[in-house]
Amino acid sequence: MKKQLKIVKIGGNVINDSAQLDAFVHDFAKLDSLKVLVHGGGRKATEIADSLGLEPKMIGGRRVTDEANLEIVTMVYAGLLNKKIVAKLQNSDCNALGLSGADANLIQAHKRIVKDIDYGFAGDIDLVEGKTIGLFLNGGLVPVFSAITHDKKGQLLNTNADTIAAELAKELSHDFEVELVYCFEKNGVLQQVEDDDSVIQQIDKNKYELLKNSGVIAEGMLPKMENCFDALQGGVHKVHIGNPALVSDMNLKHTTLML
Repeated sequence: MKKQLKIVKIGGNVINDSAQLDAFVHDFAKLDSLKVLVHGGGRKATEIADSLGLEPKMIGGRRVTDEANLEIVTMVYAGLLNKKIVAKLQNSDCNALGLSGADANLIQAHKRIVKDIDYGFAGDIDLVEGKTIGLFLNGGLVPVFSAITHDKKGQLLNTNADTIAAELAKELSHDFEVELVYCFEKNGVLQQVEDDDSVIQQIDKNKYELLKNSGVIAEGMLPKMENCFDALQGGVHKVHIGNPALVSDMNLKHTTLML
């Protein structure tokens, strides 16, 4: 029987709020299964870019990363935020290991090919070294991934954290029974974005297409949902979306994705 593995992606405003982040880290540290954490960047990279007169550009919920912004997101994602989260986990007796995709060649990517939109130094994932990550997990370490990958040619790349979580989940599902959890400030996918109680509790692929075509699911939620279904099709056992408290209580109202 495969060991159970929970991969949790944390992002949104939770990253920006010290109290929420502390509570989440405490709950995540207490999980008794093998686990991996993937984190986004919150507002910090945008704040630093603004202070330097660099205006971030977003298209379809994804950041356009020029060379100057790549330096900023690398410093913030793989440096400040990653090590801050690792330190908080160590404080909760969770032996965390902070990582980018370049470390041990764990996540290799290529610069996104320009079609209609040039996303700059955005990375699309080619390879995840699941065996190496498995060694970390079986050795008692908890990998904490930032949203930075590399192309094995010396170039760092900014890669969507939701995508990283999905690709990790797919690769690790070969050796583990993987449950993927996306946590952010909302209670799940909402029927009405202003009403946090309007959680759509179950969404399959057909229902997703209907919700997308009607505009209920739009903007930044679109790539997140695509990653969810990609993970399920890639062998991931379960995928959930909800607020950070979901990590400690899966009975909370949230959204479960299914094929």
